Amino acid sequence: MKNIVLMTLGASWAVVPEVYGFLAPDRLPLYAEHPENESFERLRNEYGLQAPDEIWLCTTQGEATQKSLSSLTAWSRLLTKPMTLRIWQAADTDELATQAECERMRELIARACLKAHAEARGGQVVLSLAGGRKTMSADLQWAAGLFGCQALLHVVGKDFKVMPKALQDAAPELFTRPFDTDCCLAVTPLITGKTQRSDLLDLRMDRTEAIATEAFSLPLPQSGWSQVWAVDTPSLVQELKKREQHGSRLLGNYLSELGRSEHHENWRSLYRLPPRTIEQLRTVPLDVQHLDWLDMLPKADLHRHIGGCLDLKAQRRVAEAVWQSLTQQEQQRARGHCRPLLQSIEWPWHWPESLKIQGVRSHNSAALLRYADDEQLQNNLWRCTEPRIALTSRHPQKFAAYERPGELTGSAILSHPAAIEPYAQAIVEQAVQEGLAYIELRGSPQKYGDGLVFLECFYSALKKALTSLPDGKKPQFRFIVIADRRDIEGDRTARLQQTIELAITAQHQWPDFVVGLDMAGDEQQTRPSEIAGLFTPAFEQCLPITIHAGEGQPAESIWQAAYHLHADRIGHGLTLNDNPPLAQRFRNRDICLELCPTSNREVVGFQDPQWPESEDCKPYPLMALWREGLPLTLCTDNPGISLTTLSCEYLTAARMSGGELTQWDALAMIKQSFIHAFLPGKQKEALLKQCDSEMYEILSRQG
Repeated sequence: MKNIVLMTLGASWAVVPEVYGFLAPDRLPLYAEHPENESFERLRNEYGLQAPDEIWLCTTQGEATQKSLSSLTAWSRLLTKPMTLRIWQAADTDELATQAECERMRELIARACLKAHAEARGGQVVLSLAGGRKTMSADLQWAAGLFGCQALLHVVGKDFKVMPKALQDAAPELFTRPFDTDCCLAVTPLITGKTQRSDLLDLRMDRTEAIATEAFSLPLPQSGWSQVWAVDTPSLVQELKKREQHGSRLLGNYLSELGRSEHHENWRSLYRLPPRTIEQLRTVPLDVQHLDWLDMLPKADLHRHIGGCLDLKAQRRVAEAVWQSLTQQEQQRARGHCRPLLQSIEWPWHWPESLKIQGVRSHNSAALLRYADDEQLQNNLWRCTEPRIALTSRHPQKFAAYERPGELTGSAILSHPAAIEPYAQAIVEQAVQEGLAYIELRGSPQKYGDGLVFLECFYSALKKALTSLPDGKKPQFRFIVIADRRDIEGDRTARLQQTIELAITAQHQWPDFVVGLDMAGDEQQTRPSEIAGLFTPAFEQCLPITIHAGEGQPAESIWQAAYHLHADRIGHGLTLNDNPPLAQRFRNRDICLELCPTSNREVVGFQDPQWPESEDCKPYPLMALWREGLPLTLCTDNPGISLTTLSCEYLTAARMSGGELTQWDALAMIKQSFIHAFLPGKQKEALLKQCDSEMYEILSRQG
């Protein structure tokens, strides 16, 4: 990265130190005594100008130019810190008195401007209009309008009729020290503006690729030596003028081609970004360096279990609130019951059952979270199931091994009223930290006592936690009630029916909070066709439905969920592409898949370069599903169990997809999550517009 000043030069070589002194006052304090020196400093700060690393000059071969270059060389040798000075002379030019001479100079200026941006590599390019004939300044200004620049500079004289003799003589020594009062009054540098790179440079035209230095070469002179450059073909000036003439058609063609090549429409405002920015987003693979970028974006998580949300630190805070609400006798009983575990480093596998058998489960859970040290909890919640790869097929405890890190949260403690408020507070804090604009929590309130009472208390606690946030920073929360497939065993279908009735009642009572119904649990437990009748009341009330299906089971399980339970979304759906007609049906009906990369790897097992133990697993199907045009988005599932965030899920997905997932893909997947939210149309439209505006503001600022 370097900062470059591009100038033209005629007979007056002094414009070079005058511009350099303005940009690098610490190196050349020409204006230290200037009455407007403070305003110069404000200007540099306003435009963010840095001291130049190199000065580039485009000039002629005339006799006056040669004298000017001689004086310039003498001046540069007097500087305390030598600077890089690169000089091009357009071949066969003198006074620029003919059309041919002017055209040669214009081509040189255009190529030098293109070259400067390539050499700067992200640094600053500043153009100075001072120096040379007016045609040269006009050409520089034209080039600035196309290639862009950090600033356009000029140097003006207040009254040249009384120009000090020192400036008239222009001895090199004069320009190595601060100007005296007379010189200061005669010379004033200024900034005329800043320009942006034109979209026209980055568009294909008549089978011609975007403008690049390789097609319009310009050799780089050695510092201090001038190089004569003869015009060659193709002509950059002609190419630029052609693009200016056909600008609107080029941009229209680009956007049309972009639309034809996409399987998923991105945020509408992003198509207003410069094509160069769009192409960068489309081609740059998403990786770990984009974590902060992802965090800034407004996101939605459609699949986040309330019981698996919190990390260990947050779980301890909830446990402390429960513990402080207990009587001394309750505390003693719970601590005594947990003493054998608290005195052991490794706990027997079935230790969670002991929390239910004796005493109150929430009290015992609080005791463990309060008194067990981090090593004990890490060892018996996470490490005992490592490596967390394909747990349902590789670990003797199957799916229970995946769930083990969540044994002290969720239903283990949420049945206690004192847990609800700190739990809600922790979830709100988590959402804010992750940059979430919309979250659909899901859970089984019927397992936390009276389901309706829990939902009322939890909804109230969320609203209370949100009051401390500014209006523009408040994430929106919704809740999906989960029906458990395990409630269908034997004659217990009544439990499933009660859960469905609970969801319907809750949705009527809190329509701005409870928005849908889910069914989770072992997919082999029962076939949806056998219980479809139980869902009829939910169908009649038009309650949105999402079903866990196709995570570890064949596509038949997804078919059953889609056709018998009329799913609007599918949780996971990883095997959908195994049934092409069904995948086509999902595209046609716009049924969205909720993919959760980390939990998918942990439960089913997929290749992940970060985990050598996954080498023999199958590839993650994300990009295969995405390229088929299937509606899908990424979610966290249980971020506290999988120790992840939504931004990290996008990075995990990119890693598991072999670098095929681009920033543009990630943005489109984020949009899918908002499109498929279980929100009423007007609310969804408002949220989409708000997030669309935020996306554009973030990405246009970065671009």
